[in-house]
Formats: sequence, structure tokens, C-alpha cells
Amino acid sequence: MRTSRIRTATLAAVTAALALGLTACGGADGGSKAAGGDSAAGSAQSPSASNGDGKGGSQQANSGGATKEGARSTTASGGTGEASGKGTTAGAQQCRGDEMLLTAVHRFAGQQGDHLLVTASNKGTKPCWVTSYPTVKLGDVDSAALPHSKKDNPGGDKHITLQPGGTAYSAVNLFDYGSKNHTAQSFALALRGADGQDGPSYSVDLKGEKPQFSWSEADVLNWSTKKPYNF
Repeated sequence: MRTSRIRTATLAAVTAALALGLTACGGADGGSKAAGGDSAAGSAQSPSASNGDGKGGSQQANSGGATKEGARSTTASGGTGEASGKGTTAGAQQCRGDEMLLTAVHRFAGQQGDHLLVTASNKGTKPCWVTSYPTVKLGDVDSAALPHSKKDNPGGDKHITLQPGGTAYSAVNLFDYGSKNHTAQSFALALRGADGQDGPSYSVDLKGEKPQFSWSEADVLNWSTKKPYNF
């Protein structure tokens, strides 16, 4: 009886131990599954978090940076285009007389250096260019056009771009020799094209205190952005 009881107790103990082991194993597996579930859930959230916080933030930052940089580039390009537009004839066409304000002033009347200062201002809304020297006929419009001054600086074939409101200058040198002179208070002016051909002529009346001028010979200077004889 004792042996049977001992065996029964032993078997019960072994059975309990096995049950505990199985329970422990089951608990470990459950914990592993739970951990795996948490890990899987974390992995699933990780791309989402990366897309939302990491990658998405990176894309937004890059997108924002690219947008700002693109805006600066556009602004810089616009600035460069405007700066380039002031110094080149890109996109500009030849100035037309009907879009120009043409004026003249008699300077140093009766003195050495007697001349007519001619001013051409762009009153249009777009840049335009002038070149060479203006075709000038003093007094009677049927008179011959004045020659180009032999003492003028070279470079008359260049285009001078005038922005809206911009101004170019020329001068008519007057020489009064002896008694065979002419007198007038106005003259006709035409703008030359790149091919040397004249455009329409426009009458220019002189301004100032002494609009009347006299000459026996005269010649013309090239257009310039600076006033000639500015002394």
C-alpha cells in the first residue's frame, strides 16, 4: 500500500511538473506571439511613421527647399534678364520717330563750339535702339543731309538700347565762315536703320533763349548716351 501510494504520489508529482512545464512553454509561446504581434505592429507603424514623419517630412523639406530655391532662381533669372535687357538689344526693335520725343537746344551761340544739342527720348512702353547718327537737314527740308563728322569717335555702327524713358544724344556742329551762311530755327531729323536707310523725317523746333542759328558748313555726331561737349 505504501509502495502504491508512493508511486501514485510520484506520478502525480511528475504529472504536475509536466503540466507546469507545458504551461510554462505555452506561456512562452504566447509571450512570443504577443511579442511578435507587437513587433509586427511596430513594423507596420514604422513605415507609416517613416512615411508620415520621416520620409514625408523629408519630402516636405526637400519640396519646400526646392520651391524656395526655385523661387530664388526665378527671381534671379528675372533680375538677370532685366539687367541683361538694359545692356543688350535682345527683344528690342528699332526706335520709331513717332514714339520718340525729339528736341534740340542751341548751345554756345556765336561762340567757339557753336552747336545744336539733339536729344531723343524713348516715350514708348518697350525698349528700342538707335544706331549711327541721325540724318539732319537744316532749314529747308529739301536741302542736302549733313555729313557725319570726321572728328567723331568710332563705333557708330553699335546699337544703343533705350529703355522706356531712356535718352540718347547727338549734336550738329555749326561752322560760320564768311558771308555765305544760312539761318534757320528748325531742322528735319530722321532715324537711320541698321542698313543705313533713313526712316520718316520729323521737324524739330529749337528750344532755349536763342533758337535761331547760322551756318555755312555743318556736320553731325553719332548717337551717344552722354552729352557731347558737356563743358
